[in-house]
Order: sequence, then C-alpha cells, then structure tokens
Amino acid sequence: MTISILGAGAFGTALAISLARSDKDVILWTHSEKHAEEMQTRRQNIKRLKGIALPDAVIPTADLGLATRTGTILLTVPAQALAGFVEVAKSDLNGKPLVACCKGIDVASGRGPVEILKAACPESPVAVLTGPSFAADIARGLPTALTLACANETIGIELQKQLTTTNLRLYRTTDTIGAELGGALKNVVAIACGGVMGMGMGESARAALMTRGFAEMQRIAIALGARPETLAGLSGFGDLVLTCTSPQSRNYSFGEAMGRGENFDLSVTVEGIATAEAVSILARKLGLEVPITDTVNALLTRRITVNEAMEALLSRPLKKE
Repeated sequence: MTISILGAGAFGTALAISLARSDKDVILWTHSEKHAEEMQTRRQNIKRLKGIALPDAVIPTADLGLATRTGTILLTVPAQALAGFVEVAKSDLNGKPLVACCKGIDVASGRGPVEILKAACPESPVAVLTGPSFAADIARGLPTALTLACANETIGIELQKQLTTTNLRLYRTTDTIGAELGGALKNVVAIACGGVMGMGMGESARAALMTRGFAEMQRIAIALGARPETLAGLSGFGDLVLTCTSPQSRNYSFGEAMGRGENFDLSVTVEGIATAEAVSILARKLGLEVPITDTVNALLTRRITVNEAMEALLSRPLKKE
C-alpha cells in the first residue's frame, strides 16, 4: 500500500516516518525540487525535522503527478495555503480519498479544510486527521492518539486501518465539523496562554484561561454544528491541553514571546494568528460572545497592547460560570 503526503513540513514528514515504520510505502511531496533532492540524498528533512532519518520506504519528490497517483492522499500544507493549493491541484486530487491534516480556518472565506476540499474535489471522500501531536514526538516513535473524522463511516473505518501505526492510535468519528474546529480553535487559546506565561502571570492564571477558552471553543463549535462530545475528545480538549502547556507548540511559543516583548520567527507557521481573525469574523456573524478570541485578534492586529489585553480579560463583568 502506498500513501501520499502533500507537504513536507515537520508534521507531514513525521507522519511519513511513522507510516513507513509500519510497513507502508510513502510518497512525500514538496513543492521544491531542491528540497526533494536534498531529502533523497541526505535521507533527512534537514529544513524541517533535522536529526531524524527518513526510512527507505519514504520517497521524497517534487512531482505532483507522481504523488497523486496513489490511493489515499494526506494534505499537510498550512491551512491558509490549502484553498490555493487545491484549486491548482484539483484535477489531480478529485476522486481520491483526501485527509486534511492542517488545523485552521481560512481567513479569506471562513471555511475549514473539509469544506475547502469538498468544494474543489466534489468526487473525493474527505476526512480530517487531528489531535494532540507534536511532529518531533511522532517522528521519534513516541505514542499518541488522534481523531480521524470522516462523515462516511465505511470509508472512515478503512482509513482508520490504513493510517493507524505502531505509535499512532486512531479513534474514529463522523463529526468532521467538531474535529476540525477543535484543532483550529485551540491554537487561539494557546496564543493567549503563552502570553499569560510570558508575562509571568503564573500557572493558575493559565489553567483558568484554558478552562474559559475551552468553554469558548465549545460555544463556537456547537453553533457551527459540532457535537459537544467531539470537543471533549482528542481533537478538542486533548489538543488544547498539549498546545497550551508546551514550548514545542508554535502557537504557545509565539504567545509567550509576545508576553515577554520578544520577537518571534514567523517563518514557521503559527496557524492561530489567522484563525483568531477568521473566528472573530464568524462569531460576529453568529452573534456569539468570544472575548478570548476577540482579545487575541485585537492584540495581533496591534489595536491593543499585551497589558491592555490582560486587563480587558480580567475586567470583564462578573457572571455565572
């Protein structure tokens, strides 16, 4: 069985390594011929996941035609680049099983990965793979559990069998809306939690913010059609806990740097930045109150300072939990 992964960032590479170690042949696509040649020659993704060898079963390539000849295709391109990518590649993708592995909401359209893929590739069954997972941990063979969401349960069962590996245990759901929103919304909360820790406000403040952030995630997701139990699972609460408590999280680290008044290297993808803007727009349309998301968005667009952001959250009206 051959599985293709489109996007040779850290997470795509980690998935390729895990699948290859579980006796799958994997094509790992990158848009850069130079990058593909380097990975093939050095047997590492030095650019994104240095120090971890690519198994022989991983075939790096910049040939999109080759990469889309397989059955199941995983898309690990960043959420804000997904719509543009599938518009260009849809003739190669349409009809193939597609699994979105990015976490975010497209700021231009307000759509999640599933809706984007369905619009471009109407003949493709579409799924989402998400949950608490750092690329370095997966690539090192450390265990975790993820959510595989597919509206078609029969196809979901088959994908679950294909994509489960020795260190990735997959749980299945048909709630694609809840799964993709959990993965997207927790990034915004992670930026806020990083800011709290960067300012030195302490663990208790972070725990309180995570809890209120989770309530906000549920409010948004349920309004958009998600099931509450999905948000309480791996793709929501599980990913929230991981992302809000570890410096391995790019969203958390970005928030922490802001809280300290330090610069952050934005050459790495921080999905929560665009997601905060997209969710603020969606919430206004739905008439939802999302104070954490709105505050993070105002901070990122430089309408308020870090101190003003914390003051705004702490001075909100008293209310029932």
